[in-house]
Amino acid sequence: MTSTASPPLASVDRDATPAPPAADGTPPPGTQDRAAAWAELVRLPALFTVPGDTLAGVAAAGGRAGARTLLPIGSSLCLYAAGMVLNDWADRAEDAEERPHRPLPSGRIRPAAALTAACGLTGAGLLLAARAGRPALAVAAPLAATVWAYDLALKHTPGGPAAMAAARGLDLLMGAAAAGSAKAAVPSAALLGCHTLAVTTVSRRETTGGSAAAPLAALAATGVLTRLVTHRRVRLPAGRRAAAAPGLPGSTPAGGPRTTPGGAVTAALAAAYAATAARPYFHAALNPSPPLTQRAVGGGIRATVPLQAALAARSGATATSLLIAALAPAGRLFARRRAMRKVSIT
Repeated sequence: MTSTASPPLASVDRDATPAPPAADGTPPPGTQDRAAAWAELVRLPALFTVPGDTLAGVAAAGGRAGARTLLPIGSSLCLYAAGMVLNDWADRAEDAEERPHRPLPSGRIRPAAALTAACGLTGAGLLLAARAGRPALAVAAPLAATVWAYDLALKHTPGGPAAMAAARGLDLLMGAAAAGSAKAAVPSAALLGCHTLAVTTVSRRETTGGSAAAPLAALAATGVLTRLVTHRRVRLPAGRRAAAAPGLPGSTPAGGPRTTPGGAVTAALAAAYAATAARPYFHAALNPSPPLTQRAVGGGIRATVPLQAALAARSGATATSLLIAALAPAGRLFARRRAMRKVSIT
């Protein structure tokens, strides 16, 4: 949801020597303003939706979150932030008319600095993926290419939402590849990609509004995805199939429906996903004004976290799913901090 940002800092002398910190250690105002501008540029609160991609991918591959998981998570965060920065760099002329409060059109960050940051973040993301292993890098490279293609060429074309959906799906697959098996995570990546496709389609009208079709389609997609996450039979990784062998906890009678560990957790998280996304979609469908459309986009982005958690839970990784779910309230609390209230999540 886009919120009002601070006015352009036209009166700031950018070549002046920065003021020293206050006696109590508080950074000088200019430092705070620059930090806030960069936080807005990278959509800092939205970064809390990123680690769940990796963790859901690791869970789908049958792996466990550990210290090595930090490498693909770091790669995902860098590539996501690069995409956000590059997005505003590519749209700086359009934003000057429609969103003049954003960091680039307001003059708080120079375009050259933003482009340099996007390149640096992309390079860091690829480097971290390489440290995570060759399979992870093999997914990170097309992910980075998709991010740049979306921002520079595809965003305003019919293929834009599909490119964004592919990026989210690849991000999940990178976590699975780092854990050993990207193939096992393809169903989870497809479900996450479908959710992203719906959100991105709605976002194309967030400044103009006027279309009830996109939020209605997103509402329908949310219902279908909720059902698939909770009812679709999932083939567990080998280690977890052994744990659910006949006669052991989690097993079912021969011929009975296959269940996964943490089925109740999966259902609860899927319900949280549906509740988070459905209500703002419904309101935007009833009144497709720019404010309600922006609210629907924000709700769809926030719903990404419970969806990721539900995907991890249905893979049998209950502890990982709860870890992902904890990112949602953490992100909201961070966004409510005084310094972050002006940061848009879209």
